[in-house]
Amino acid sequence: MTRYPASYRSIAAHLKRGGLIAYPTESCYGLGCDPANRTAVLRLLKLKQRPQRKGLILIASSYQQVTRYLQPLNPVQQQHLQEAGAAAITYLMPVKSTAPRWLRGSNDTLAVRLTAFGFARQLCRGVNSALVSTSANISGMRPAKTYMQCQRLFGKKVWVLPGLIGKYRQPSRILSWADGRVIRS
Repeated sequence: MTRYPASYRSIAAHLKRGGLIAYPTESCYGLGCDPANRTAVLRLLKLKQRPQRKGLILIASSYQQVTRYLQPLNPVQQQHLQEAGAAAITYLMPVKSTAPRWLRGSNDTLAVRLTAFGFARQLCRGVNSALVSTSANISGMRPAKTYMQCQRLFGKKVWVLPGLIGKYRQPSRILSWADGRVIRS
């Protein structure tokens, strides 16, 4: 795994101040921010030219990092969610009434993946938080796959963390938690 250009403490501080980051995920670079920071999320959506109504994906290293947003899960369900992350599966999960609209858009669910990808999982652990995780691109365009592509695309608007993306060729599959229906394959 590539070492970060700064400590997790510096990255966490940048996120808390509303900063945006780009980082390697399972299939491409992800564009992320602190999911609790509405201003940062809205800036990310504007940069991507993505409508808020679509909602966003959160990645986390553990269920505990997303409990503030989701309806409670029993231990068996938590284990299922963890195992799905190893297969790069994102679930549309039922949310608490307090889950912010800026994350879930016009949906009554929130897309969540407990990532097993080493770089992203360690990043969530290091900053002790779930992260917004959307592809690093302008909506409708191909996602960035390298550090340099992110640098060219976003310049100084985003702190790009160097590293290599994972082996998946396509973005994560998205399934409905309620019935397993495929939303994105």
